[in-house]
Amino acid sequence: MIYSVDVRIEAPVRDTEVTDRVGDAVENLFPGVELTHEPGKLVGETHELERFSERLHEQTILDTARREFAKRRDDEGFSFALKKQAAFKGVVNFSVGKPDELGDIEVHVTVRDPSVEELIDYIAPPTEDGRPIDPEDR
Repeated sequence: MIYSVDVRIEAPVRDTEVTDRVGDAVENLFPGVELTHEPGKLVGETHELERFSERLHEQTILDTARREFAKRRDDEGFSFALKKQAAFKGVVNFSVGKPDELGDIEVHVTVRDPSVEELIDYIAPPTEDGRPIDPEDR
């Protein structure tokens, strides 16, 4: 699928953390992200969600992803938070409840094309018995 999105990623960097390691955590899930250092955080932009989608499929957490996307979804896109330590290992772990003491990676996706719903269905398709449903079977 061809899509057009702007993905903004913000990751706090605490005094006890190494900035490059926080950057590695972000890049593990969003390769090719362009990171800049701002006071107390790294900020990145990308237009690519393929690797992130691959991790959701590999970890078989499509339903969890869809729930998290729906919580902070609007007509423009959706947002979600990820645990830094898991991301450093290349693992998607959504941050729910109380934020981590090191801070969470905040991801904001603005969708230009296709619709927000179609993009979510592409990144994290609906499932039946834990398996993605083929769009043509719906």
